[in-house]
Amino acid sequence: MSEHRIDHGGAELSAGQAANNKPSRREALHLGLQATLAGCFAGSMRSVGLSVQIEDGELARGEIARVELEDSKVESGTFEDLEIIDCHTHFYDPTRAQGVPWPPKDSHLYRKVMPEDMRELPQYRRVTGTVIVEASEWIEDNQWLLDLAKDDPWIVGIVGRLDPSVAMFPEQLRRFADNPLYRGIRIWEERLRELLSRNELGSFKLMADLGITADVNGSPEVLDLAAELSKRVSGLTIALNHIGNVAITDAAPPESWKKSISAASKSSNVYCKISALAEGAGREGRKAPDDLEFYRPTLDVVWNAFGADRVIYGSNWPVCEVAADYQKVQRLSMDYISQKGDDSLRKFCSGNSLKAYRWKAR
Repeated sequence: MSEHRIDHGGAELSAGQAANNKPSRREALHLGLQATLAGCFAGSMRSVGLSVQIEDGELARGEIARVELEDSKVESGTFEDLEIIDCHTHFYDPTRAQGVPWPPKDSHLYRKVMPEDMRELPQYRRVTGTVIVEASEWIEDNQWLLDLAKDDPWIVGIVGRLDPSVAMFPEQLRRFADNPLYRGIRIWEERLRELLSRNELGSFKLMADLGITADVNGSPEVLDLAAELSKRVSGLTIALNHIGNVAITDAAPPESWKKSISAASKSSNVYCKISALAEGAGREGRKAPDDLEFYRPTLDVVWNAFGADRVIYGSNWPVCEVAADYQKVQRLSMDYISQKGDDSLRKFCSGNSLKAYRWKAR
């Protein structure tokens, strides 16, 4: 990896040093801020056909960027420090004595993946914190993530993985939820369908009582299940993973998926992560297209259903690497939301996830 220098509050750090020193979220806001904002702003404006000039070659905090369109000038307004919480990341260590249940050994993902690895990635906009989503089904891996987060203020929350159908679930949930960083439980489609069909909702009611969010994942059919769950357990906050894992193609979005997205959005307690876009477009080993217009019809459906107040940024890193690098993943969703205005962008990057997960500023 090439070494570049970052001016950090009067001290000069390399990107590698910044990663290994576990910067606080506030420090992360300033790591590479000028270069990151200048580049992303220019990309956002070009995506809507504007030519951009950044005065003096940089965009400093509070500076007004002037956008030239033919003979006229438009002021974009000012940029404050932009807090970006990536609400869908996975970290794991196959080199542990016990190994890992996921990913499998024959996967390109089978390597040690830690927060410092993500902090070293080239980024379109500098990520200032993350909510980790547990992919392992092992109970003690919930504790492993909490231990990982203990001394790393960049980690603001954990979405764990427990089985809400087992008798031990209340005890397990209370154990982990006693840690304020434990913010959610990932629920898979099959288990959710099973519990709804039997009307066994006690685990979800306990989650609601403890302020623990349900992260639901599965096929597009999980959207209708989430809609039903929101009706039966009204106090439960639900976060939809990966916009329902719809395939994104050059055809119009499927009507069945559009109806399910609309149904899931009816409850104000349901949020939607705009995540796994690249994977949705890059199935069967294909690389995801770079052009935002390819994704716009799908994103429009989500935006029209959930609006500015209930969409959340997530990357699904490192899984997303099968289809696109991290910069592209960021650019696709952030360029789209940027076109909705600065306030919408701030909500998307951190404000909405704070409501959905009540993650902990550190």
